[in-house]
Amino acid sequence: MKSRIKNFINNGDLRRVRFWIQLIAFVLFVYGGYLAINLGSSFPIFACPYNDQTGATCYIISLQHQLAMPTEVLFSPAFISILIGLVTFIAWFIILNKAWCGYMCPFGTLQDWITALRKKMGVRFSIYTQNQFEQLSKLKYVFLVIVLLFPLLIGAGAISNNWTATFCQMCPARVISPMFIGDFSQWSIDFSSKTNMILTALGISFASLFFVGAFVKKRFFCFFCPMSALHYIFADTSIIRFKKDGSKCTRCGDCYAVCDMQIKDIADDVVSTNILRDDCILCLKCVAACPEDDALHFDILNIKTFSSTREGFEKRMNIGFNKNSEAR
Repeated sequence: MKSRIKNFINNGDLRRVRFWIQLIAFVLFVYGGYLAINLGSSFPIFACPYNDQTGATCYIISLQHQLAMPTEVLFSPAFISILIGLVTFIAWFIILNKAWCGYMCPFGTLQDWITALRKKMGVRFSIYTQNQFEQLSKLKYVFLVIVLLFPLLIGAGAISNNWTATFCQMCPARVISPMFIGDFSQWSIDFSSKTNMILTALGISFASLFFVGAFVKKRFFCFFCPMSALHYIFADTSIIRFKKDGSKCTRCGDCYAVCDMQIKDIADDVVSTNILRDDCILCLKCVAACPEDDALHFDILNIKTFSSTREGFEKRMNIGFNKNSEAR
């Protein structure tokens, strides 16, 4: 019985499973408020509170507000509130690791849907050179520094309160997320101060860039997402692991061909056992595309839960899951 279940999972249609998980998560996190669902403000995804019907709230906005408390308050018992928020964030993160990006994040799902539209229209995809990839993937850490540093400067009195939630004012989610409930008010520039004018103008610019970029490049925004950087910092706390057995890898390149994030290590690194990288979204397309038994596997509590198999690869080839049909 156990063997049958394992074979069913390993040889199943990942695309269909992922589609339904993403759709359900999108409805939950974008429209959950209509169902009186409120899962809190410490979620490891872009569930933007500027959409007042979201079922949960992105941790980044609450973190920024907490860190912006006056320094004397920050280093007082009030710090416990920050600690509770961080522990809650980690508790949620432990469950899925970076699969929050690949399966649960509304903005990741939106990008996948835009990619599907681009494919149907027959528009050619775009890729980064390896040098571009290495440089651009660092930007997420620049944005993470903004998330953490600017609130601390506000609390210390070094900059004005107009810089509160600096990243959120620039974030395309602030502009785009309310659109799903018919609210287009964020597509406007706040002229109340020079700072607000600059930040909200950047937000509109980034939102526009999001749509254009996501149409020509898979998971365009994920390369710059500070939440992804924050995930990677805590990746080792998760019960989930993404592993590779380099001795079984033939370096055929099928895994790299289907990787939305252009992670070369997934194909080239035959030494590392832990193959999770900071840009990985744990979509597991690479596992589904690998033709070698157990060369790649997704583990929960060190138990192989989804593994690459020759049988699964051949079955998915028959339904069109190959590098020619899936690659970008």
